[in-house]
Amino acid sequence: MAAASSEVSPGSRLQRRDRRGRPPSDGYGVYIYPNSFFQYEGEWKGGKKHGHGKLLFKDGSYYEGEFVHGEITGEGCRYWASSGNTYSGHFVLGEPQGHGMMKYKAGGYYEGELSHGMREGLGCLVDQDGQTYKGWFHNHRRHGRGQMTFQNGDKYEGDWVRDQRQGHGVLHQVDGSTYEGQWHGDVFSGLGTLTHCSGVTYHGLWVNGHPVAQATRMVILGPEVLAVAPGAAFTLMVQLQQANGAVAEGEHGRMLRLSAGVRYVQLLAHAQVSFFAVDETHQEVPTQTPFGFECIPYPLWSPTSGSLEPGAALKRATSLPSLDDLETASVTWCAQGNPISSLPAGGQESYCLQYCQQAQHGHVQFEDVRLGPPPLWYHPIPFFSTPQQKTCNQPRGTTGDAVGGSRPSSMMASPGLVTAALPGEYVIMVHDVTTPPFLGHTLPTAFQHLRVTAQGGQSQPSQPPRGGPEAPGKGPDTSGKSSEPFGEGPDVPR
Repeated sequence: MAAASSEVSPGSRLQRRDRRGRPPSDGYGVYIYPNSFFQYEGEWKGGKKHGHGKLLFKDGSYYEGEFVHGEITGEGCRYWASSGNTYSGHFVLGEPQGHGMMKYKAGGYYEGELSHGMREGLGCLVDQDGQTYKGWFHNHRRHGRGQMTFQNGDKYEGDWVRDQRQGHGVLHQVDGSTYEGQWHGDVFSGLGTLTHCSGVTYHGLWVNGHPVAQATRMVILGPEVLAVAPGAAFTLMVQLQQANGAVAEGEHGRMLRLSAGVRYVQLLAHAQVSFFAVDETHQEVPTQTPFGFECIPYPLWSPTSGSLEPGAALKRATSLPSLDDLETASVTWCAQGNPISSLPAGGQESYCLQYCQQAQHGHVQFEDVRLGPPPLWYHPIPFFSTPQQKTCNQPRGTTGDAVGGSRPSSMMASPGLVTAALPGEYVIMVHDVTTPPFLGHTLPTAFQHLRVTAQGGQSQPSQPPRGGPEAPGKGPDTSGKSSEPFGEGPDVPR
């Protein structure tokens, strides 16, 4: 018995030493490689890793999954200690290949097709900020057709080239704006259409994210000074022009609003006297005009009210607030994106119908524009024909003549019954009230010099040369009329 035992023991000890020196042949076993960098525990076949097993790396990395003839091939999970990333999916010869999911230590993941460990084919990438891309990849980059949801909520669907939007695509912005057209280098470039959240639409050429034919100014067509009779209606034609003077025909939907002002003149530096003496409770801040004088707000009259008797006009005039208050309701209504046709009839909203219009193909036409009667807190200063009358009736602290000369005494006999604008110098202003401003830019205000005369003599608007206006916001003078102050009185210091 002892002899038999002594014969088996040497062989058994030799077999265990061989197992420590070389990998197991078949079955399940643990093997530490001579370099001590790898350790494998799992199934063996023919002395090679085959079946399911776990390969540990000295740096803490590992692979657990299927092996075929000693190679990492099949379904498995790989963890890289250096990056902290983890991949679960299909492997071929030790590399992620086919469909799988890569989770990144920094946050986010990729699920889809891979080739040689790189994103290739159809997949979904979610980055650490929560941005999501679904589409095609090539060489680890977004390339081909794909959809992207950005961190701020914007969504893009279209073509990609090497991780950038390029080709044709549609961008839906979280503020409601939409761009559809050509892209290059991740920005609008080429032919495209932007529908802005303000309601403005631009269709045309884009370069490096900027519209080439965008409007930069507004120009009122016609003579330099437009002469009208008291209470007469007139028409204004407004152009939206590019920097080179060409009409911005590719722009639609800018909201433009009319307002008016009356010339503000101080007879002396210390005098608080103008064409209208304004109640202290309704003092207005003068606005500088490009015509060399200042103006204070003056109300526009709504032609939708029809023809009014003097008594009715007086009643209506007593209810006129300041110009800003007068137009607040209508401008707010338009600025909120409501269509003009949906405005309630009557009241202050009628100002929006007549004096708040949307531009179409770079043009706006305001019809039946007229000045209203002066508010009751605007007190006209009477002017007389003879020096004796001027001396006897001159307000205290006032000297000299006002621009405009004498006025018919019939118009000044009872200021409370005035039903139309008095003869004088006025200004019509066109404001860009697009809300929010289109691409963050509001067009400068355009001005029209308006002269109300007892004789009337309205000048018909005419088209300016294609090269653009001679002065900002105003077309050239085609009427031959002078822009100097009218009337018989001498000039007054401004």
